[in-house]
Amino acid sequence: MGSDASNSAAALEALRAAVPLPPDADLVLTPGGGGAAAEGKQVGLVLVDISNGFCTVGAGNLAPVTPNKQIEKMVEEAARLAKVFCERNWPVFAFLDTHYPDKPEPPFPPHCIIGSGEENFVPALEWLEKDPNVTIRRKDCIDGYLAAFEKDGSNVFSNWVAKFQIKTVLVLGICTDFCVLDFASSALAARNIGRVPPLEDVVIYSEGCATYHLPVEVARSMQKTLAHPQDLMHHMGLYMAKSRGAKVVDRIII
Repeated sequence: MGSDASNSAAALEALRAAVPLPPDADLVLTPGGGGAAAEGKQVGLVLVDISNGFCTVGAGNLAPVTPNKQIEKMVEEAARLAKVFCERNWPVFAFLDTHYPDKPEPPFPPHCIIGSGEENFVPALEWLEKDPNVTIRRKDCIDGYLAAFEKDGSNVFSNWVAKFQIKTVLVLGICTDFCVLDFASSALAARNIGRVPPLEDVVIYSEGCATYHLPVEVARSMQKTLAHPQDLMHHMGLYMAKSRGAKVVDRIII
């Protein structure tokens, strides 16, 4: 076990040396224009899938099996920032992964099924359900931006951005290398072709994101399952998001 941990740490350090991820400047939030502002730009908070099914120990197939420090830190930071935004009536948008039992999402096992409780906010964020400042979008695919489209072609996220004239979205959530990365990538692509005005920047808060941990030795005992070392994949998720044009910060100043 000690040898495996040492090998993982060495691999992570080698990765960080090969693909360094220097953080962008701290995001400083101040009141402005009726909401939060950073460098004079309106800011909205986006929370991605901070639900029992991904964060609460033992809550489901994709939940942690033991307490996890990275996930706990993510929940703590999300609760802290959400409280500040809502107390000040700054706009908040929350995605919640939610699935019907007869509509699988391969390659993943059943998760966040309607009525299971997995699809709901973690206890620290349950209060968001009743907060009028929060726009909640339940989604049935990895990419929140795609899941925000309505049948008439409108997009709930784009409408939220337009309503509050948001130029910067601050993103927190899980998993860094899946739903957070996909949402950020699609939002940036949509920005580039003028589909989500007046959005300019997607900022990912590294301490407010997390992913899951599946060691190599466990993955080997499971069929068709890839290993997923948490710290390594968290780093790569942030790195890929930055390569797509997102800003990555490790500190929020309010």
